[in-house]
Amino acid sequence: MGHNHIHTHEHSHAVNVENLNSAFILGIILNSVFVVTEFLVGFIYNSAGLISDAGHNLSDVASLIIAMLAFRLAKIHPNKSYTYGYKKSTIHVSLINAIILIVAVCFIIYESVEKIINPVVISGKAIGITAGIGVIVNGLTAYLFLKDKDKDLNVKGAYLHMAADALVSVGVVISGIVINISGWYIIDSIIGLGISVIIIISTIDLLKDSVRLALDGVPKGIDSNEIVEHIKHIDNVEDVHHIHIWAISTTQNALTAHIKLRDLNYLEQTKKAIKEELVEHNISHSTLEFEKEMCNCNDCCE
Repeated sequence: MGHNHIHTHEHSHAVNVENLNSAFILGIILNSVFVVTEFLVGFIYNSAGLISDAGHNLSDVASLIIAMLAFRLAKIHPNKSYTYGYKKSTIHVSLINAIILIVAVCFIIYESVEKIINPVVISGKAIGITAGIGVIVNGLTAYLFLKDKDKDLNVKGAYLHMAADALVSVGVVISGIVINISGWYIIDSIIGLGISVIIIISTIDLLKDSVRLALDGVPKGIDSNEIVEHIKHIDNVEDVHHIHIWAISTTQNALTAHIKLRDLNYLEQTKKAIKEELVEHNISHSTLEFEKEMCNCNDCCE
């Protein structure tokens, strides 16, 4: 019986951490400036909507900050206390960001319903112009994460935050125009509710994926049964069992398994073939325990 640890850190699903750090920093700066601007305009024109939206955008700035922090923590080398380093923090942050996004949507729904019950006279022109700036800022920030949004949950969370805000801002621009022309103030609330539904639908997958990874579930896009079948089809592999697949971070997946071989003399060749197969399935860290063909697994595990 042999114990072999396979570590492969380069795969086709990797993201450029340095580029993402720059994207996060730029996004934080742009959105911080917009939050201050939106709050001041809301204060000057006595718009509770703009002030509350500034608070919502402030939560997005916080989300970007903790997401960037998670990426930097993931770069810290492992040590004797944290043998995987701090890579797991990226998963916890993706879950936190999903929760923040859900809470923010609930806040938008509350504000929209409150405005329907208690209509407030607002300046359509001031709201429209400010929201127009928001479309540009949020749209640009979302674009910074567009390329990598499907490669990492943290990036997907940041993208959804910014895309959702851009969508909200578009709705506010439309409502500002309508209010300025017709004085129909309720349109602001109606658009807000409609956009909230769209955001919730787009956030469900992020929340489900984050919870799955936080509970060490098999990452999305990986089928454990398919992995087993692929390994079984490799020459010299008799059987695969005790397989576990989980995420080390939002970009790295791990696997442990017992591999029963027909001939231990070809262990190294078989190990290499399994390694290559796993990398093809986005599993970059593998710990494999090899067994003789007639080995009783319960005895081998003692």
